[in-house]
Amino acid sequence: MRVIALQSGSKGNCIYLEADNVRVLFDAGISGKLAQDRLAYFHIDIRSIDALLISHEHSDHVSCAGVFCRKFGIPLWTTEKTYKAMEYRLGEVNNVNFFKSGETIHFDGLNIETIKTPHDAVDGVCFVADDGKKRFGVCTDLGCVFNELPSVVKSLNGVLLESNYDPIMLKYGEYSPELQDRIRSSHGHLSNEEAAELLLHYGQNLETVMLGHISENNNTEDQVQKTHRKILGNNFRAELAHYRESSNCIRI
Repeated sequence: MRVIALQSGSKGNCIYLEADNVRVLFDAGISGKLAQDRLAYFHIDIRSIDALLISHEHSDHVSCAGVFCRKFGIPLWTTEKTYKAMEYRLGEVNNVNFFKSGETIHFDGLNIETIKTPHDAVDGVCFVADDGKKRFGVCTDLGCVFNELPSVVKSLNGVLLESNYDPIMLKYGEYSPELQDRIRSSHGHLSNEEAAELLLHYGQNLETVMLGHISENNNTEDQVQKTHRKILGNNFRAELAHYRESSNCIRI
């Protein structure tokens, strides 16, 4: 299984995953040209993608979904509620496939589990890809550590987990009190500490950790690493999913 975070953050999200000759993208919040070029760097043709799966309707996850589908012929997968919420952004899209949050989508050799999240979207989900040998979770925009999340993380061999904000930077930053409350709420994002505690208690089976959706304004990559090593130990190592460039290609 190969995973590349083509970009992760409030300015755009797009994650590539490949297993058993099935190639999928999670979300399409970056331009088609950027996705095409970043995949080409790894010798991947964007037109070979089998499916584009949408987690929720926020613009940093769907702003270019219509382009991905029309220009590159990628089938779209989403829930009906999410489709209706983002339809005005899409334009004309012909190959649309619906799943219900909580369902498993079956591709040839790869199953994608969808897990409903409390993030402030109409029908948001996170994903677990299972090829029968390894399990990888795409777990961002979670809202909070909801009831099902610990068991999901415990089942994984690899994860892209949001580590969105540092509480002190958020508190003394430029965001309005209302926006701060939204980010800290059970419908917002996980802090560095929340992500690290989740990994500490439930990440025993993880071979690979990627930390992403790192806030440009209320966090730094150094602070992410510092907080996680404080909680998980100095030997903890994680790949980072960046908000300006693609990550390394990770294999599990």
